[in-house]
Amino acid sequence: MKKFLNYLPAMVSGALIALAFPVFDMYLLAWVAFIPLLLSLWKKTPWEAFQTGFVFGIVYFFGTLYWIYHSINFYGGLSFVSSISVVFLLCCYLSMYPAVFAYFFSSFIKKTKLPAVLIGPVLWVVLEFIRSYAFTGFPWSSIGYSQYKFLPIIQVSDITGIYGISFLILAFNCAIVDILIIKSRIRQTPLFPISYTMIGLIMLFIVIVSSFGYGFWRLGQERPGHVIRVSVVQGNIEQDKKWEPAFQKFVMDTYTGLSLEASKGSPDLIVWPETAVPFFFGDDKKNTESLIRFQKTLNTYLLFGSVLTKKTFRDQLFLTNSVVLLNEEGKRIYQYDKIHLVPFGEYVPLRGVLFFIDKLVAGIGDYLPGNRYVMPETKLGSFASLVCYEIIFPGLVRKFYAKDGDFMVNITNDAWFGKTAGPYQHFSMAVFRAIENRKPVLRSANTGISGFIDSNGRISAKTELFQRLVLSEEIKTDNTLSVYSRYGDLFVYFCIVIFIVLLINLKSWR
Repeated sequence: MKKFLNYLPAMVSGALIALAFPVFDMYLLAWVAFIPLLLSLWKKTPWEAFQTGFVFGIVYFFGTLYWIYHSINFYGGLSFVSSISVVFLLCCYLSMYPAVFAYFFSSFIKKTKLPAVLIGPVLWVVLEFIRSYAFTGFPWSSIGYSQYKFLPIIQVSDITGIYGISFLILAFNCAIVDILIIKSRIRQTPLFPISYTMIGLIMLFIVIVSSFGYGFWRLGQERPGHVIRVSVVQGNIEQDKKWEPAFQKFVMDTYTGLSLEASKGSPDLIVWPETAVPFFFGDDKKNTESLIRFQKTLNTYLLFGSVLTKKTFRDQLFLTNSVVLLNEEGKRIYQYDKIHLVPFGEYVPLRGVLFFIDKLVAGIGDYLPGNRYVMPETKLGSFASLVCYEIIFPGLVRKFYAKDGDFMVNITNDAWFGKTAGPYQHFSMAVFRAIENRKPVLRSANTGISGFIDSNGRISAKTELFQRLVLSEEIKTDNTLSVYSRYGDLFVYFCIVIFIVLLINLKSWR
């Protein structure tokens, strides 16, 4: 019971953070959620803090990522218990990052005279950044994503990226903790310089006020660009039937029927979801020609997802998860092959070692990743077409827009997630890609959520889950070249430098 009570503050913090994310969307909780955890770390040794951070991470990550079990259970063929166990193991790995954060936070707060507000945010951002890239990367549930509805404060992410928002949240929590523990720090260190804490609090106040000011200024700006009309199609095709030959005609009739409905509004572009066509476009001559004939009747661009085949230099045949764009004449003018594949979904990493996991991707097969950051040049403008999982990687997305671009397309198939929080979280993350790069996002998802996000992160329209419909909207393109698009994660690199300096000078800070 005593051990449970020791970990209770960490569990409370983890639960509060989980509530800040979709579908609960109680995003203001994130600004105070860390306080119980951080206060408990003040009284612990570094090793005790590590354990506490790990428990916090289990609650935090399981609360936001529980839905992964659905894909493994329903489509991977594992039992409910086995599926939950896999998710728990993933959460154990992810919990190592807050555990390391807690270890260093506890060490720095006791061994230095620096306030928490100058320590906590830096540590958290560095570790969150590492998590976004280590072992192919998994940036899902980054703290900043909880704030996708808090538009005035998140506009600054066009400079700092999503990590700047995580920084602000941690800094605010740490500032409150500084105020609450300042008497304890003075008792522990009679010559403790209160001025350090005051400087930290003043700096945070200036940063937050400046961020709000910048946000309201950005939201009030008239964005450059021109208006285009786009229709996104949500076919709502059952995941476990779409590749059945007997179901093929139904799938195509669904997409063509919805596209004919959309064409009545004379859209400039119609977008179908990821792997919308249930055949290998280009290889299956009969169905390919049928689709092209239909496309010519629409008198508009058609962009869709398709599995394509590709031969390597050794004549090995691989699949690519690709995007194809047809112009008004039915000519293929653009193809993009998905670059960042989903581990254990589209390929098995270290297949020679992890041969026993092969059955988790049975029926899907290994895909070949693309390697070209290509955008089509059309009369509508230029745009990237991110496939599914790619939209969650800020570093990948910005590479498309480092020089130019007018809007962003995201096609996905979130049927894997069922009616869980997964599709809602996935959609919310696209808000930050829109702001970071100042590009409106058009999103077509097989079962939802499809919708439109402007370049300031406003969600102008979206669908519900498991609806079959077409959503049309006039959107304004945006050719702004943001600081983040041009220079990337400079803010994070600055935090990394500070972290290294803290480590080197740990003893001398006393």
